Amino acid sequence: MEIQALIIKIAIAAVPILLAITVHEASHGYAAKYFGDSTAEKLGRISLNPFKHIDPVGTILLPTITLILGGVLFGWAKPVPVNFGALRNPKKDMLWVAAAGPASNLVMAIAWSMLLGYIKYALSKGNFSPTFPYLLQMCFIGVSINVVLMVLNLLPMPPLDGGRIAVSLLPNSLAFKLAQVEKYGFVILIALMLTGVLNMIIGPFIDFFQSIILRIFA
Repeated sequence: MEIQALIIKIAIAAVPILLAITVHEASHGYAAKYFGDSTAEKLGRISLNPFKHIDPVGTILLPTITLILGGVLFGWAKPVPVNFGALRNPKKDMLWVAAAGPASNLVMAIAWSMLLGYIKYALSKGNFSPTFPYLLQMCFIGVSINVVLMVLNLLPMPPLDGGRIAVSLLPNSLAFKLAQVEKYGFVILIALMLTGVLNMIIGPFIDFFQSIILRIFA
């Protein structure tokens, strides 16, 4: 890939990627505050400032590599700290705090898809802007990164959001056993990613949700 084309692609992708991870993490913080935990607020993490949430590897390096090499656009942000013990009803409220992140990604994927539909409609009416080709790419990346983050985070493995949702829903005995996986969760996730197993697991779900969202809203 030529350097100039790569720089343009990174610049186009930066907006939807930073927006996706920023709103995702801020949503966790807002939900935690609503249910009684002010940890994220005290640390300044309930913010739409992307620099508060950037992880050098997950937010910058990994998405850049996947943009260059192709494949599923992948990445993560610096997790918002949540003291689940400070929630008014820790086991029950954990579900809503965890679900807030993936829910925000679903909303953003739909929003990017609707913008894509508007641009396609404008083009069909003969209206053209020099920015449209770049906006179209941005919209596709916006849908893609948000669907990836939603599906990935819904995997039922702590410390991912899906793992916390499962801990909230399971009986206490099973929830405790699943919660013990959290200290190994990130290592397991990296191993699954490097071996290609992660893509085999989440790839079909990503394709399904992306296809449905684009078909309905674009």
